[in-house]
Amino acid sequence: MTSTGSFLIIVGFDGSGHSRAALDWAMDEARQRHGQLRLVTAWNKAPLAWYPAVLETAAGEIAAEESPEQAARTLQGEALKTAADGGVTAAGHLVNTNSPASAILDAAKDADLIVVGSRGHGGFPGLHLGSVSTQVVNHAQCPVLVVHSRA
Repeated sequence: MTSTGSFLIIVGFDGSGHSRAALDWAMDEARQRHGQLRLVTAWNKAPLAWYPAVLETAAGEIAAEESPEQAARTLQGEALKTAADGGVTAAGHLVNTNSPASAILDAAKDADLIVVGSRGHGGFPGLHLGSVSTQVVNHAQCPVLVVHSRA
């Protein structure tokens, strides 16, 4: 357990169906153990690789596209609200990195459990485990649970 005595669960969250299933599982576990969650959401774009796109909608309105950081912040905010509505204490950890697995592992230095989805948004959909979950399983210093979505 962590130095605070509370069971700490790290959840990798990217908004995919698998990460939502991981969040649901982690919330149930946190309630049973009177624990807390730390949600890790990673984003990355090179400084000049993203330019805001201004789009005209069919109704003639102007809409600006969210930056990758803002999209990650929005996703994490929704996940934190889900946890709070479920009666679970949760904190967010938003990380700008090329390696989501490293972000999760760094956030888990004082964790009791890591929960990740088996697949995220990238890579090859037919694989059973994604690169992030594989790296986390192979390098974590605490137990790791890999959750498949029900879909």
